[in-house]
Amino acid sequence: MRSLLCLSLALTLVGSPGLAFADKELLQKNNCLACHGIDKRKYGPNFVDVARKYDNDSATVAMISKKIQTGGTGVWGEDIMPPQPQVSDADALALAQFILSLK
Repeated sequence: MRSLLCLSLALTLVGSPGLAFADKELLQKNNCLACHGIDKRKYGPNFVDVARKYDNDSATVAMISKKIQTGGTGVWGEDIMPPQPQVSDADALALAQFILSLK
């Protein structure tokens, strides 16, 4: 019974708006919103389009996380994603999970 209660609490917290806001703060902290919008294109693709393009699984989370730190080009036409090596591994992982959750 206690483990069921803990699981229920964890699932409630995962879906809470406060956690989504914290992830948006992480986008701002790492300056992601300078080039990307949540649902509107800026210089790079918007995050909703990124989420729609990829499956939300552990391999994709790892790929997006790495791309945040190392940059890339060619996936969205001629757009260039400059490397962001200052983004910590933990932040890159959290950002990738948040972006893929926007589907």
